[in-house]
Amino acid sequence: MAHSSRLTLSASAARAAATVADDDDDLDEEPGEEIESAPPLRVGEEREIGGAGLRKKLLRPGRGWETPVLGDEVTVHYEGRLLDGRKFESTLDRGEPLTFELGGEQGITGLDQGIITMKKGELALFTLPYSSGYRHAAAQGVPPDADMQFEVELLSWLTVMDICKDGGIVKKVLSGGDDGQTGDLDEATVKYQVRLLDGTIVAETPEGGFEFCVNQGHLCPALPKIVKTMKRGEKAVVTIQPQYAFGEAGREAINGLPAIPSNAVLNIELELVSLKPVVDVTGDMKVLKKILRAGEGVRTPNSGETVCVRYAAMLKDGTTFENVGFDGASFQFIIDEEQVIAGLDRAVSTMLKGELSELTIEPEYGFGNDEAKRDVTIIPSSSTLIYVVELLDFTKRCEREVAEKEVKGDREMQAEMEMPVVDATCAGDREMADSMGT
Repeated sequence: MAHSSRLTLSASAARAAATVADDDDDLDEEPGEEIESAPPLRVGEEREIGGAGLRKKLLRPGRGWETPVLGDEVTVHYEGRLLDGRKFESTLDRGEPLTFELGGEQGITGLDQGIITMKKGELALFTLPYSSGYRHAAAQGVPPDADMQFEVELLSWLTVMDICKDGGIVKKVLSGGDDGQTGDLDEATVKYQVRLLDGTIVAETPEGGFEFCVNQGHLCPALPKIVKTMKRGEKAVVTIQPQYAFGEAGREAINGLPAIPSNAVLNIELELVSLKPVVDVTGDMKVLKKILRAGEGVRTPNSGETVCVRYAAMLKDGTTFENVGFDGASFQFIIDEEQVIAGLDRAVSTMLKGELSELTIEPEYGFGNDEAKRDVTIIPSSSTLIYVVELLDFTKRCEREVAEKEVKGDREMQAEMEMPVVDATCAGDREMADSMGT
């Protein structure tokens, strides 16, 4: 790693400069406090960060905009020197970077507040005052009253989340997912491998993963809690304490996998493979919409607009009683005009163009307590209905009204053109003859 010229400003001088700045009536922040509106550092620029005299000079910008936070696990290369240039520590000389938890006991004392300002790949020079209490100072031969400099390269970091805020479920994100956040009602497909601390595999999914409803749970109490913090495509490693795993009871050996002992800590490698969002359309859990394929844009049909759909409708036992549009012309109806059952109407009004969804409609929003007949199928009273619906298109109300007016106008014009035309001259002659005859 190439080294730039070292910063020679002492910590006492930095604090003095900060004190002068603090006396300015126009500024009310603490000495050294970084103003949120301050522009990003440019290469070669240096600034005090925090209020403890720590200074940062940017040597090489990083990538992206994300930065780690306290609790994350960072991997860095660094080199420590005194202000006179004498080197006392270097991961480069050891040939291995340092990985540690920001804010933990294994890191570089005093540098945490600096590293949380860095982006991936960034290279920066930090000047650390002797008052920071660098814990390895004596062992590295650093005089007790000496300021130090650390040239730090942030190689990578893992986002670490204490899900229950009690250390019971700690998740490290290996790779992020998309923007879709998991909800309680969603159906998730996951892949996982669960190990004891000695590495013994005690649970794993088939190659294609396992699908389950998040609010119904799976494997152990921890899993739905973890999945609700994940995004589609995310991969993570999670450490689960016994109270969120199998507790004192443990688990017997199943499917050829070993038993889980009492009070066992588990490590799980987990991937959220796919997600089918489920929406409570009516707010009372009586019309649920599971999105099988996302639609386009952001607009959904409004009241009075005409929608064009195709759907298959069936009972819970799988008996199909309607199949519209999949083998012929699509079906159209107007939102909020009671042209279809309430559950279908309400659900379609939440869909995007091109969306494909599965609806579960309770009797209150279906055919109620009445028996209904569709084609040759009798729908029993109080039946729960399943609809698989695709919203092909919808027309704005004003566009539909304009189209209807145009059609009406064309018809009126055609009618006028087809009316018999009376010759004015002939009519006048007949009137004259009638008068003469009189």
